[in-house]
Amino acid sequence: MSDFGKVAVLFGGKSAEREVSLQSGSRVLAALLRQGVDAQAFDPAERKLDELAAYDRAFIALHGRYGEDGTIQGALELMGIPYTGSGVMASAVGMDKWRTKLLWRSVGLAIPEFVMLTADSDFDDVERQLGLPLFVKPACEGSSIGVTKVRQPGELARAYEAAAKHDALVIAEQGVLGGEYTVGILGDQALPIIRIVPATDFYDYEAKYLRDDTRYLCPCGLPEARELELRAQALEAFRVLGCRGWGRVDFLMDEQGEAYFLEVNTSPGMTDHSLVPMAAREAGLSYDELVMRVLSLATLG
Repeated sequence: MSDFGKVAVLFGGKSAEREVSLQSGSRVLAALLRQGVDAQAFDPAERKLDELAAYDRAFIALHGRYGEDGTIQGALELMGIPYTGSGVMASAVGMDKWRTKLLWRSVGLAIPEFVMLTADSDFDDVERQLGLPLFVKPACEGSSIGVTKVRQPGELARAYEAAAKHDALVIAEQGVLGGEYTVGILGDQALPIIRIVPATDFYDYEAKYLRDDTRYLCPCGLPEARELELRAQALEAFRVLGCRGWGRVDFLMDEQGEAYFLEVNTSPGMTDHSLVPMAAREAGLSYDELVMRVLSLATLG
């Protein structure tokens, strides 16, 4: 596979999602090596970025800050090294749940009601406005880090403090409780929808990465016409942010079957528990084929 030249697989990094990234990147690296690609591990937390000048392409398997937020993408742009996934702007916007919501709402995509919190917020009023349960989350973290489900009146202030440890921007979001779904995006294709059914109270870090009793339903159980409609909307949500290459769009459904878009992931997980490989498999792509397809979409600009 000399067409790709020397490939840096970027994983690890300095974010709160480092451990997950190490798992993703090691699997991606192994897949590339199995396919005969001249690929090497590159951990930006342990090596200087100017060493990337020795590479022809970069496969980004970093998650969270400094890897999924436009930072590493900007460095690669300056160095002229094609990379996987979205560009600088889309990566930065996609990492910011607040600005993602504003853009989606502006084009008519349904999103859960939300309020931005500060230390001076009237927490009791926010609880009344959004209703309970509600979710509190840092705007610019992933993997459910810093997320709290507020179930009882009076709990919001403590949930805000927990989220504010991770980010200055904190969102309180209406609970939408009819089911959680995700749509993988690969090139111009929306992959089969996965329904996520955690054994825990919600799809938290433990349910995502540490437990084996989270259920993933693919096919997701929705009628075919409804699934195709939602896949098309997810692709629109992806494109509205300027995203490209590959990614994942998450949405929630209420008890009446209405869908509400939640967030985008521009550098999806590639671990044993990850969702894009699962959806790709349902679409007929093996893990190795998925990795090679993502690498083939690497670009600049």
